[in-house]
Amino acid sequence: MATGTNPAFRLLDDPEEPIGARVRRVGGLTFWAETLDFRTTAAREFIDVTDKVAGVLRRSQVTQGWTSVFSKHTTAAVVLNENEPLLLQDMSAMLERLSAAAGLYQHNDLSRRTGEMDPDECANGHAHCQHLLIGASENIPVAEGRLDLGRWQRIFLLELDRPRDRQLVVQVFGA
Repeated sequence: MATGTNPAFRLLDDPEEPIGARVRRVGGLTFWAETLDFRTTAAREFIDVTDKVAGVLRRSQVTQGWTSVFSKHTTAAVVLNENEPLLLQDMSAMLERLSAAAGLYQHNDLSRRTGEMDPDECANGHAHCQHLLIGASENIPVAEGRLDLGRWQRIFLLELDRPRDRQLVVQVFGA
């Protein structure tokens, strides 16, 4: 059955919903998704996106459930941690020690690469390796309409490569 013919499972077309929000309501559950756009400015830049994610949650009106934050990139990660400047420097330095930008990576030999490449392709093997250690998403519980984060926890978009446009998909599930 097409989604448009089942009133219990339909895409809302409400002028009150923000443009770009993808919303489904099934019974008493809400499935809400928005894509957030960012412009990064440096490699290993920690961008605190907690307030933007909380805004998506607020717009969804979900009070109990889960929020998922997903990076649509293989060289930009999503992490939960403390927003303390010296700690962020320490974590950046640790990533550099584990997978140095100046290291040797097969991926960086563009003359040998196979598969599709962008015209602005760069040597970024280190960023892919760092991403492998971190991951693309985090899931945060929702309680009483708020992100149920620990006292010091913040949500970060972590740029591992270079300045560029990035997108995070924020999905909220619950009632």
